[in-house]
Amino acid sequence: MKDTSLLVSELVARYGNKRESLLPILQGVFDEQRYVSDEAMVEIARHLDISSAEVYGKATFYHFLSTKPLGKYVIRVCKTIVCDMKNKKEIVATLENLLKIKMGETTNNRKFSLLYTNCLGWCHKAPAMLVNDEVYTELTPDKVRDIVTMYKNK
Repeated sequence: MKDTSLLVSELVARYGNKRESLLPILQGVFDEQRYVSDEAMVEIARHLDISSAEVYGKATFYHFLSTKPLGKYVIRVCKTIVCDMKNKKEIVATLENLLKIKMGETTNNRKFSLLYTNCLGWCHKAPAMLVNDEVYTELTPDKVRDIVTMYKNK
């Protein structure tokens, strides 16, 4: 993993040092380090000449960023009523059982994090989840087991 100061400097060089560069820089830090650390937020604030509080506010506002370390594979389960009606609880129970963690937690080996997310836009194929940027729909416990096994073996 790159040094935080170097990473932020590279991202500022790529996206610029204006306020509108904040979100792409935060996303770049998250993509590289799997979270946005306090150190990164201070570095970003310094480079963009804005307050650390403003950086923190943006980093905590967006659901696809995190200020706590997440696993290599972030599993986000849609929490809408449509997914509820299509047995989301069964999917969540299967995931928690397979990964031995609860929603909002990360495995000890930092391979998986399990989170709820707002609508993924796949209501017509509910229940749905994301693993990083990959969408999985029409989930069943068996399908979830196959998906998790595939990522465990990567």
